[in-house]
Formats: sequence, structure tokens, C-alpha cells
Amino acid sequence: MEVKDVEMRDRTLTPARLFRGLLCLLVLLLTAFMMLVFYGFISAIFVRVFSIHYSRKATSFFFGSWLAVWPFLFEKINKTKVIFSGEMVPARERVLIIANHRTEVDWMYLWDLAIRKGQLGYIKYILKSSLMKLPVFGWGFHILEFISVERKWEVDESTMRQMLSTFKDDHDPLWLALFPEGTDFTEQKRIRSQKYAAENGLPILKNLLLPKTKGFHTCVQDLRQCLDAENEVANWLMDTFSNKDQLLDKFHSQGHFPHEGTEGDLSTMKCLVSITTLMVLTSLSTYLTFFSSIWFKIYVLFACSYLAFATRFNIRPMPIFRRKKIVLKLD
Repeated sequence: MEVKDVEMRDRTLTPARLFRGLLCLLVLLLTAFMMLVFYGFISAIFVRVFSIHYSRKATSFFFGSWLAVWPFLFEKINKTKVIFSGEMVPARERVLIIANHRTEVDWMYLWDLAIRKGQLGYIKYILKSSLMKLPVFGWGFHILEFISVERKWEVDESTMRQMLSTFKDDHDPLWLALFPEGTDFTEQKRIRSQKYAAENGLPILKNLLLPKTKGFHTCVQDLRQCLDAENEVANWLMDTFSNKDQLLDKFHSQGHFPHEGTEGDLSTMKCLVSITTLMVLTSLSTYLTFFSSIWFKIYVLFACSYLAFATRFNIRPMPIFRRKKIVLKLD
């Protein structure tokens, strides 16, 4: 097989790139605050009191519009080329996504795939609990029902099982993203992982860390009956990571993955619709906050206080009226 050289782009941090990056971060932060306080609070708190299903639909609509800002800024403004390879991901199925963790922000790249599949507002992550303490964004992680873990199984097991039990309704779309390595990849962590693998007779991986199997097993066990892509998650996790390690070896030597181009370019029209919706909603929220009745200022203060409290103690209201399943036995 012919091996081709991979031309690396200039990655120098120029003032223009720094300005674009800071501008993108500012846009995300300001719009996140207004979306959380006005629309996230209403959809995830008030609507949830009556229906978890419709609460999730409303939250998906509002935050799908907000999360669409990232792929738009990433691909359209910063001109970053995203290449998808491998098998096609089903658009409307409930799936468990297993990914390696190369950088601290690679979980955001899954939004580029989710927006193409219409699942942007339904993607949920299992992430370290320290991220829940981030100003504003931590509130968003809570409203979007991300599962926070301490990376200590004796502490995390009950939290994971409780959250997973709320995801079993087949009527609620679900993309649950799990990073079995448990942390982002660094050279020091790779060395420790390889040492552990050698001492315990496990595969020695060069491009990945050994996956932690307990969280993966719990996700499969608890959601087995309500996931559509069961064949994908039933593969043995260690073998999957061994195969991924070999795939990354070939990528480093050849410069590409097999079967690239399985997803098309991001739809500019879809982005513009989401961005326009976001601009209208945040403009209305800003006007009500600063130029309208004092009651809106009181509302913002109350919403911020509640979101901080609910995120800190992982509180989510339950519906007043719960659906009951009626089973008829016919002789």
C-alpha cells in the first residue's frame, strides 16, 4: 500500500486566530447565560414538573439552537475541515457512543456529527464532576442531564444507575457518549497505562489508554433493552480499543482513515436557521432583562440562584403526575 506524506497546516497562534478564538468563546458564554436563565430554566424545571418527555423535547429545541453555534463557528467561521470515516451512524436510533479521549475538548467534536443527524439537543455525556463547577456551563451540563462522575466506582455506581434509569423511555431520543479511558491522552498517562497492561497481561496500546470497563458495563447492562444499536455496544471493549489502536497506527503512517467522507459538509442553511433562532431568543431575553420590568431582573436572580443550587446538589424535579403502565391479562 502506498504511504503518502501528510502536509501539516501552519498552527502558529497569530493575533487574528487568537481574536477569533476569544470572540467565539465570548459568543458562546453570553448566549449560554441567556438561554439557560430564560429557556433552560423554563423547559427543564417548569415543564418537567408536568412531563419529563416534553421537558426534554423543549430543552432539545432551545439548546439544539445554542449548541449549533459551535459547529457553525468551528466549521464555517474558523474554516476547520471535519472528515468523517467508517460506518454510517443511524440518525434516529438510541445509541451508546464509545470514543477515545485524545484532547480535553474532543467531546465537543461529537456536536459536529450530532447536528448532521438531528440529535444535537439529545446528546448526553458522562463527564468528570469538576466540570459541573464551571460558571454558567456547569448549569448547562446539569440541564442537559449530563452524568457527572468522581472517577471512583464506589461513589459513581449509584449516581450512574440512578441517572441511567431515567433514560429508559423509548420515546425520548438518546445519544449517550462515554469515554472509557476516563481521562484525556498524554504521554505520561500512556506510559502508566502501558506499565499496568504489561503487569496484568492486557493489550499494550500505543495510541490509547486502557479503557475502564465498569462504567461501560453498567451502561450496557442498564440500557440493554432500550438501545437500538445493540450490536455496536455488545463488542468486547478491550478488543474494540485494540482495533482502534491499530487503526490509529495506520492513520499516522498513511495520513487518513479508511472509508472517509461518510458524512457531507455541514448545511449552511441549517446553521443559519439555528443562529437566527438563537439571535431572536437571546435578543428578547437581553431586552427583558435590562430594559423591561424589574420583575424580570428578580426572575433572573431567582433562576441563577436555583440553577446554582440544583447543579451543586444534582436536583431535578419529578413530574407531579406520573404515567402508569396498565397491564391487561387476557385468559
